[in-house]
Amino acid sequence: MIKAYLELGLIVSTHGIRGEVKINPWCDEPDFAKHFNTVFFDGKGEAPVRVLSCRSHKNMILMQLEGYDSIEKAETLRNKMLYIRRSDIRLKAGVWFIEELIGCRVLDADDPDVCYGTLTDISKTGANDVWAVTDEKGREYLLPAIKDVVIDADVENDRVFIRPLKGIFDDAD
Repeated sequence: MIKAYLELGLIVSTHGIRGEVKINPWCDEPDFAKHFNTVFFDGKGEAPVRVLSCRSHKNMILMQLEGYDSIEKAETLRNKMLYIRRSDIRLKAGVWFIEELIGCRVLDADDPDVCYGTLTDISKTGANDVWAVTDEKGREYLLPAIKDVVIDADVENDRVFIRPLKGIFDDAD
């Protein structure tokens, strides 16, 4: 499902004494955050804050937010989630947000009447993501999110289309 606001990442600590915050990003690359002039403290867009600076540091995001110019003020943001406006983002074809994929029905790409279950989790493993699909009986199946398996996604209609590898769903009758 397309969401109006998506989680960018969690503020985990401060950085330095001038109010920068360190963010554990939910995106593939920390540099992704550099595209935003405004972030939000809520998933409804009711608490915007202007981004004064943003840079990546190792696998984290360092961000300076307007109104947070000291370590004491920045400390009050620890454990807060930051959100971005979905309409501010343009994705390449074949790229989707995890947050929008979770909850989608997983359908066979060659026979969309075959539903394997619901996408319930996505794990990052390094080589490729792994999708957890839970069927109507509560059984969980793991499949690699590679181009030979994940054919397409239609998050607007809560559907993803796969061509499963032999053996993944063989115990399903």
